[in-house]
Amino acid sequence: MSELPVPALSTWRRRLRSVTDRTGRVWRHRWFRNTRVGAAVALVSVAASMAGVMLFAHAGIDVGPFRAEMSIRPSLVGGTEVDIPPLGSLHLDSHRGTLHLKVALGSLDQSRTEELIDNPTAISSAGDRAVEEVTTGVSRLALRTVGLAVLSAVLAAALIFRSVRRAAAAGLTALVASAGSIGLAAATLRPDAISEPRYEGLLVNAPAVVGDARRIADNYGRYAEQLQQIVSNVSRLYTTVSSLPVYEPAGNTTRLLHVSDLHLNPSAWGLIRTVVETFDIDAVIDTGDMVDWGSSAETSFVSSIPSIKVPYLYVRGNHDSVAVQSAVARQRNAIVLDNDLTTVDGLTIAGIGDPQFTPDKSEANTTGDKSGDELLTSTGERLAGTIREAGKRVDIALVHDPAMAPPLSGVVPLVLSGHRHQRSVSMLPEPTPPSPDPSASASPSPAPSPSAAVQAPMPTRLMVEGSTGGAGLRGLEKEDPTPLSLSVLYFDENHELKAYDDIQLGGTGQSNVEMQRNVIGLDEEPATTPSPSDRPLNQPSR
Repeated sequence: MSELPVPALSTWRRRLRSVTDRTGRVWRHRWFRNTRVGAAVALVSVAASMAGVMLFAHAGIDVGPFRAEMSIRPSLVGGTEVDIPPLGSLHLDSHRGTLHLKVALGSLDQSRTEELIDNPTAISSAGDRAVEEVTTGVSRLALRTVGLAVLSAVLAAALIFRSVRRAAAAGLTALVASAGSIGLAAATLRPDAISEPRYEGLLVNAPAVVGDARRIADNYGRYAEQLQQIVSNVSRLYTTVSSLPVYEPAGNTTRLLHVSDLHLNPSAWGLIRTVVETFDIDAVIDTGDMVDWGSSAETSFVSSIPSIKVPYLYVRGNHDSVAVQSAVARQRNAIVLDNDLTTVDGLTIAGIGDPQFTPDKSEANTTGDKSGDELLTSTGERLAGTIREAGKRVDIALVHDPAMAPPLSGVVPLVLSGHRHQRSVSMLPEPTPPSPDPSASASPSPAPSPSAAVQAPMPTRLMVEGSTGGAGLRGLEKEDPTPLSLSVLYFDENHELKAYDDIQLGGTGQSNVEMQRNVIGLDEEPATTPSPSDRPLNQPSR
């Protein structure tokens, strides 16, 4: 390998020295140096503020009989968490921003607890004071957070930079950041979040802690009352070992439990019974796929239906054979719907079974000369025709595959289905009006009378349930088991859906429970469902 000539080597050294000198001058330039110092001060300020807030931003308050601990920690999504050990926790989408509020209901105050036990009316007064107590605690905690953030930043900057000016700059940065975060949380505050809590904990405690969704739906503008009710409910649970009426369902409410896709999972029956008893369910709706293969040996699985002890409405899924449907029909509390109607607690419900029997998801999804999608659509049209011919309002339509739902748009206000093993709620597209006959345009037509004005089509909500059986054995094929899903639907005396609770139990082998409350009309309506041609081809229960 030849060496560079001495002149060439000298030239390269001069060039390297020149680049190094220019870089050094830039690095030592006043503007660049000030920028580096400013960035360092800001980094130290933010880091110290976060550490101080996480370690010391706590405040104790009295809420009813409890000594509650409130704390703030940095977060990317905001929100509020209320821990109620050992009953569970409530999660509220209360605000946006970089601060997360946590309220932990800790020890009971002995004197206030004895007062509640001796005087049951004190429970209501404890709830009445809850709003003021929580507001005072949050305000005090916000001021404490700002003070801690500024103090932590000033101390850290003084120790690191040993400069009064830089310590003051760090304190100012912390003040702007902490006050801005609290201001953002206040500006994005959602008081209505108290009406839609997400509950995690023991399923049997869910309605007692959260309250009755129908009652909330009627009064969701009165958020303070709901906070008072939650405090009163928890107070009752903590202060007595007897069964107090902590869960008082509204007398004019109809509660339906929607389940689907049990797929031979025996643990689904225990979960259904628990929800029926805990939530005071009036009837259960099953939108199909109770078994896996539709064999005669699987028909014994349906023998657990009578243990539910309320009417059990069922439509056949694509994994359910006619033999399975007949076995369900033989159960004393079962009602099989196959292109017909029934009435439960004043609600008129129509349903039709899946026209396809495809227990092996690998076999062709066709029957005769019609494609699978065409067959599903025509079956939905059959049910829509049956509803129109009934001559009365039908409140709910039941199908198994969501692809059967589009023809029901504008015919019923609510369609329930399953099949996809994934929970979703959406609005069906409005039905397309028939195109006018070109031949009729040649002859004049009389002016329409006011009574003949065309009414707006009925909006139709499609609710697709997840798998109440965790997809059966196929639910264990993935790394994370498929969760067991079911929903409680609340209807008022006018047969209108007011709210619903989505309940999810961790997949087979897990025990964590999560419940999300949803109030109709509180948030924006869900997006429109895509047309059947746009839906994914990899349907999970095919």
